[in-house]
Amino acid sequence: MGVKVNITDKQKKIKLPTGTRLLIRKSCVATLEEEQFALPAEVEVSLVNDEQIKEMNSKFRNIDDSTDVLSFPLGIDGNYDTNPETGAKMLGDIVISVEHAFAQAELYGHGLEREIAFLTVHSMLHLLGYDHVNGGLGQAIMREKEEQILDRLGLAINKI
Repeated sequence: MGVKVNITDKQKKIKLPTGTRLLIRKSCVATLEEEQFALPAEVEVSLVNDEQIKEMNSKFRNIDDSTDVLSFPLGIDGNYDTNPETGAKMLGDIVISVEHAFAQAELYGHGLEREIAFLTVHSMLHLLGYDHVNGGLGQAIMREKEEQILDRLGLAINKI
């Protein structure tokens, strides 16, 4: 077993383009490969709408606003629980607002494919322990890694 990515579409507003689930899986795998993460691993991904992610953001972060993506890491300092049935390291949960992804793709002038991949990679890096909350070096390191992984996927900003 390599990487198991469980994807649940909880939003009912927007029909996902063909290939979105595969793109999310490829983004997870590419991130783990770039980080040379020892497999097997498991990730949960939920696709939600803005109202749903706003509720979660309020509940878990005390921020009463929608956002593009939330990350819920299960590991601390590189230590993860292991699924006893599969032996896979359980990395955590990613929650992506499909509405936000569509809006940001339009705002930034690139395709939905790149935006979904970016949000997935960004969140995967959080699951692996990266942080950018205070800006500075952490933010710069994350941005560089995001672009390297998107390049690996053929979606780097300079290739669009």
